[in-house]
Amino acid sequence: MAGKLTQTQIIATLADRTGMAKKDVKGFLGDLATLAHEEARNNGEFTIPGVGKLIKQQREARTGRNPRTGEQIQIPARTVLRFRIAKAAKDAVLAG
Repeated sequence: MAGKLTQTQIIATLADRTGMAKKDVKGFLGDLATLAHEEARNNGEFTIPGVGKLIKQQREARTGRNPRTGEQIQIPARTVLRFRIAKAAKDAVLAG
């Protein structure tokens, strides 16, 4: 397959590789996404073995600079969601 995989193509490929019905694969991926969202919200992280980890992270308030005027501004504290790539994924993608 050339180019980026669409959701439909991902579902079709996984269905072919696993022998599952496309409807079941789509439901599984939806359930996996829902579980990832819930776990990251409640526990602060969610790991997909071999792929990576979703991590909820608190950023502290800091002083920034307006790039247009150069004036200092206060950036408030906030919570962000990060994704850390697993070493196995890095090695598999970047090898060779």
